Amino acid sequence: MARDMTGSVAESRKLRNQTLVRLRWFAVGGQAVSVLIVAGFLGFELPLWLCLVFIAALAGVNAWLQFSFPASWRLEPEAALAMLGFDLLQLTALLFVTGGLSNPFAPLVSVPVIISSAAQPLRYSLGLVAISMLCITALAFSPFPLPWYPGISVPYDPLLLMGMWLAIVSTTAFAAFYSYRVSLEAGQLSDALAATELVLQREMHLSELDGLAAAAAHELGTPLATISLVAKEMAHEIGPEHPLRDDVQLLISQSERCRDIMRRLTTLSSGNEEHLRLLSLSSLIEEVVAPHRNFGIDIRIEEKSPRQSEPMGKRNAGIIYGLGNLIENAVDYARSTVTISVEHTADRVRICIEDDGEGFAPDILQRIGDPYVTRRSPQAKAGGLGLGLFIAKTLLERSGATISFENAPGARICVTWDRENMEAKD
Repeated sequence: MARDMTGSVAESRKLRNQTLVRLRWFAVGGQAVSVLIVAGFLGFELPLWLCLVFIAALAGVNAWLQFSFPASWRLEPEAALAMLGFDLLQLTALLFVTGGLSNPFAPLVSVPVIISSAAQPLRYSLGLVAISMLCITALAFSPFPLPWYPGISVPYDPLLLMGMWLAIVSTTAFAAFYSYRVSLEAGQLSDALAATELVLQREMHLSELDGLAAAAAHELGTPLATISLVAKEMAHEIGPEHPLRDDVQLLISQSERCRDIMRRLTTLSSGNEEHLRLLSLSSLIEEVVAPHRNFGIDIRIEEKSPRQSEPMGKRNAGIIYGLGNLIENAVDYARSTVTISVEHTADRVRICIEDDGEGFAPDILQRIGDPYVTRRSPQAKAGGLGLGLFIAKTLLERSGATISFENAPGARICVTWDRENMEAKD
């Protein structure tokens, strides 16, 4: 599963061809319009033909990219780095001949870096950041003046240019880091939610097995009874010395064995479809606690409200898995005891799970609910992907629950529902 998720994250961080093509056409149009307005409408002097050559180069490469590859094609990191690097160099060249850092469009050199940070692996983005730093530095030494009114030059003090260089460099670095973190966390959250869906589907399939067992027992009951009846009649017809006597007795014994197996299947499925569909609060607690007993940890259930008024709800695979995961986590970190307190009123249902372990570390307590948090405390050994608590929290919240985490002094997790969310609705 870890390999699948890593591959999914890597695939999701590949830049799609259509996305890059559209952004580039937007850049081509913006550059062309800006140059024509400056040269034509404002009448400022600038190397017009040289600017148009740079813009045409970007348009030509973009047209080749659009017509040579399908729109859904995702660029490999190396190819995307080459394309974004070209964009950065083309923009730098255009700015270089139109005033360098004194050009008000100079901060646009950060755009290719931001795109790379949002869609590329880290090492490729860092490479583009390094290239952008060189480009920004080159712009500071541009000998071309800023296009302005004829006969008027715009003086720029070296200290001011240094300040602009620093501002653009810091903007590029900050924007790149921010977009990378946002993109990475969004990808992790997407994969974690996908894992949650898989777990929920698995729990739902397991819950459906009870019903399938009952249906199988019911469907097989009639033909098996016929086989048993015929075998018994054959046993009455043949004598003790008949050569088929032992075979008939074996047939009778095996048919009885099949009936015993079907009775056990019926018992497992509770033999009652309505009972499979509905589950009382106390039965729910017993069902999620049962697999975690006999592991050397004493699990105590404290019922603070009478059973006579407990809610009766539909069996929910998400709630069963979520509570089971929280209890398993408490058992893993408890020293000797896990206490589960159950309380219900006319308005709400509350289940609290508390262990006598070390509790949550302060930094972990602040991050609970995020995927890939793998340790409860600095002393605990990391294990798995750190998705268990995230999946449990997500599934429980989907059922309408609110969850709180605290230390009291061990870890304490309380799950609260509005009672109407736990009651079965016809």
